[in-house]
Amino acid sequence: MPIRIPTDLPALDILNGENIFAMDMDRAANQDIRPMEVGILNLMPNKIETEVQILRLLSNTPLQINIDLIRIDNQLSKNTPQSHMDAFYKAFSDIKNKKYDGMIITGAPLGFMAYEDVKYWRDMQEILDWAKVNVQSTLYLCWAAHAAMYHFYGQMRELRSDKLFGVYEHQVLAPENELMRGFDPIFNAPHSRYGNVPIAAYEKVSEIDVLAASEQTGTYIAATKDKRHVFITGHPEYDANTLAEEYARDLANGQDTALPENYFFNNDPTQAPRVSWRSHGTLLYTNWLNYYVYQTTPYDLTTLT
Repeated sequence: MPIRIPTDLPALDILNGENIFAMDMDRAANQDIRPMEVGILNLMPNKIETEVQILRLLSNTPLQINIDLIRIDNQLSKNTPQSHMDAFYKAFSDIKNKKYDGMIITGAPLGFMAYEDVKYWRDMQEILDWAKVNVQSTLYLCWAAHAAMYHFYGQMRELRSDKLFGVYEHQVLAPENELMRGFDPIFNAPHSRYGNVPIAAYEKVSEIDVLAASEQTGTYIAATKDKRHVFITGHPEYDANTLAEEYARDLANGQDTALPENYFFNNDPTQAPRVSWRSHGTLLYTNWLNYYVYQTTPYDLTTLT
């Protein structure tokens, strides 16, 4: 898929180096097709790293996609240069009159904080309500998935005593669902969280189907029957070393974090990680773009309601 992203965005050079088809805006402007419009509300601290991870997963279909990187108004980033934010990010207030085929809302390191105590919770609620009307299909990752379940359906997460941290097996529960098309019956995905919304909470909502889960992680993938909302409680976008870097960072900060499960060869942190989730992560995003976005979105986005 040619992803249309700003010519100077650092992710462009990284993706080109991986032989991933990422088209700069000058070239894309000369193609006479209707591209998909996808917004990415990036709530992660290291925004550049997350940009690369998500754009990589969006790069495997023949669709052309225009990408908008979005930030919450007036929220400064502690881990990303302000020059990068100014150059490549649009404030929500600047795009709120636009409609999108798809939107991705990332997780955030807010595992222990009550939703109402998050400083941008009111802004987040506004964005969630806006996306429900102005986006054909929204994909919520990790914290955002839990926040959306709470905001829309009143389903509160539980807090675990220990961190769910590692790579876990999941079972496909709805193989007939298009989002699961091509998935192996058992597949792996990374998790890194303290919060959990029980499967029973999803099952209470008649319009939601749980598509993949495991005994260890609970619900991993759920979606509304109308395909407008997709809840992903893990991190299919993670790079090979993301959990290793998080583990080292936790130890450096004095946290008693256990070794990520099922991740390092022989559970030895001096050895390389066992990367066993990348193909299913790519397939998940490809299916979402095809079946939940491209196949359902109106040609004229102004008619979206």
